Amino acid sequence: MSSDERRAGVQNGSLDPSSHATNIYDTEDAGGESFDEEDDDAMDFEPLTDESEDAEFFDPTDEADAEFHDADDGLNGVEISFSMNDGEGDEPDGNQTETGTRTITATAPAPRPLVQVTRSQILRLFGQHGLQDLFRTHQTHASGNPPLDDNEDDDGYMARGTRRRRRGQHHASRYPPIPSEAGKRLMASGTFGESGFYEDKLRKRKDRLARRLIYRELAVNQDIPARANKLISQGLIPSSNADTIIHYNARCYSGQFSDDGNFFFCCGQDFKVRMYDTSNPYKWKYYKTADYPYGQWTITDASLSPDNRFLAYSSIRSVVFLAPTDPTLSADPIALDFGYSGQGGRRRQFTGGYSHFGIWSIRFSGDGREVVAGTSDHSVYVYDIEAKQSILRIPGHSDDVNAVCFGDNTSPHILYSGSDDTLIKVWDRRSMGDSREAGVFMGHTEGLTYVDSKGDGRYVLSNGKDQTMKLWDLRKMMSTEKASNIDANRYTTGFDYRFMPYSEADYEPHPYDCSLVTFRGHRVLKTLIRCHFSPPGSTDSRYVYSGSEDGCIYIYNMDATLAGKIDVSRATHHSRPRDDSSMHPHPYYIRGSRSSEAWKTCVRDASWHPSAPVVAATSWNGWDMQTGTCTTHSWNDDADDDEGEPKMGLRVNQLLEEDASLYDHSQHGGRTSQFRSRLRSQRVQPTGDGDDGADGW
Repeated sequence: MSSDERRAGVQNGSLDPSSHATNIYDTEDAGGESFDEEDDDAMDFEPLTDESEDAEFFDPTDEADAEFHDADDGLNGVEISFSMNDGEGDEPDGNQTETGTRTITATAPAPRPLVQVTRSQILRLFGQHGLQDLFRTHQTHASGNPPLDDNEDDDGYMARGTRRRRRGQHHASRYPPIPSEAGKRLMASGTFGESGFYEDKLRKRKDRLARRLIYRELAVNQDIPARANKLISQGLIPSSNADTIIHYNARCYSGQFSDDGNFFFCCGQDFKVRMYDTSNPYKWKYYKTADYPYGQWTITDASLSPDNRFLAYSSIRSVVFLAPTDPTLSADPIALDFGYSGQGGRRRQFTGGYSHFGIWSIRFSGDGREVVAGTSDHSVYVYDIEAKQSILRIPGHSDDVNAVCFGDNTSPHILYSGSDDTLIKVWDRRSMGDSREAGVFMGHTEGLTYVDSKGDGRYVLSNGKDQTMKLWDLRKMMSTEKASNIDANRYTTGFDYRFMPYSEADYEPHPYDCSLVTFRGHRVLKTLIRCHFSPPGSTDSRYVYSGSEDGCIYIYNMDATLAGKIDVSRATHHSRPRDDSSMHPHPYYIRGSRSSEAWKTCVRDASWHPSAPVVAATSWNGWDMQTGTCTTHSWNDDADDDEGEPKMGLRVNQLLEEDASLYDHSQHGGRTSQFRSRLRSQRVQPTGDGDDGADGW
């Protein structure tokens, strides 16, 4: 998120200071009456004036309850112009409506009859940012700021944070083609899993699991047994059915398995990190809970040391806490002040007061001696745990650094950082005498939300607010000299992903895109949604996957085609009764209108177990998304039910204790039953003419 947006939000007390939460305004507090979108046609609508104090707000981002229209739709034949009137001189002719010092003149062209503008048309005009952006543009010009140059393309943008609609007509050809030819070559190279070595020539169908198992038992194709085993494992994509639903009374922001799969942690907005023993991935055990004292807004990120002994976790402060994972140790966590670099006097004790900056992302180095952090002061910090001080600060971005990671698990020298300035920068600590990056990845047109490394020192994955996920190759990065001559701000709209829906008509391909593959289909809205490479053990690194604002996990092949989708929203719908006492536990929360307090799901993070076909989804999930869940999904060959114990869909609390109150449906009149039906996996069927049914193996 941009620093200007964050500072404005904290001062007003109305915006999410971390850009990780949805802010909903209470129309009852603002205007006295709640706004119901279903009664649009019956409401009395009057244009707002500057003297009006009882303005009612219309939130166009609630996609579940509102339909969005372009500001131009339904207004053909009407021209809207603006003029400044200081109250002197005669009023201009025509049909006019004065709004403070602004005059709106609606005139019809000479060959066309006068067209009356209805209330619904005006409402649509307000609903798609049209008139609001026109007012902002008019005010900017009137205040003395120069307008856009007539020689420049009319897709320009005003000051940072003010978004102007691109007026070009949407064409699907703007997006990279799917399937991607570069992705196909990667799939065939063996770097990202194995390609099927057998295909039915007559019916053009791929082998199912049963056929592959029989061939292995019959010693068919024994010249490549390891390849056959990899094909079996990478085809086990988890189902939408939830094995276990862990409910929390606060939103969940991130959750990851350890590299060996024996440990899992989940970070909540209540400033607690819960740790679990997952040595049996199908039956977790509660481990312990660590607290962040004096946290701000939420725990933003956490990282586990390579030996699983320590967990580092951050908030929107310059201090990272380091807690032991041993459940027998109850000592307080250790504070690591990233603002202390060994200069400027004694190290001060953190008591929750002034903080130099906020931390959005942290990662342990491969040797466990250092922690790298991306911060709100547009910098990357490296902290030496043994020296207890920051040993490197890289002020290399022009906006918040939302994501950082090491390029190689075995070396701490290569760093990646992703920022709201739309750039991913590569840093080589061995050659930073001039404090310049080693290279740049350019191609996103909006800010970055997450960056993940494959761990081989070559491939990088990123999620962007332009609703795309991109794969990068270190060998194809842009040189520093070339990147320094390109203004990245020219290709961004200042899109506010927290409140605005993203229209495909606004997308423009980046002319300097150096990515290998572009994945799209998921939605990166509301919060900093994360993406990952699938693990080499359980999937042979065959896929990439991402959370999504629509409540699903999207799993992609490397050629950008969809391999599968895990629908967390449907699997957890109404999985706990409504409890107003725990609906809004967070002090920063601003209660919304009645229409917004429906059951909603946003999958913020997901983690694939390194050695089992199990995915854990960490979500904002519940009534008005004010609570959270961590759900486990395993491969079950599209079965409707599970013969083992515990049964699928088990609901437990944060301590993994069964809670009977989670099954109380009396408040919903039985409506929940339709959502409790077993869900089949939404695997994307392979292309071909044949029937891939049960008789096909």
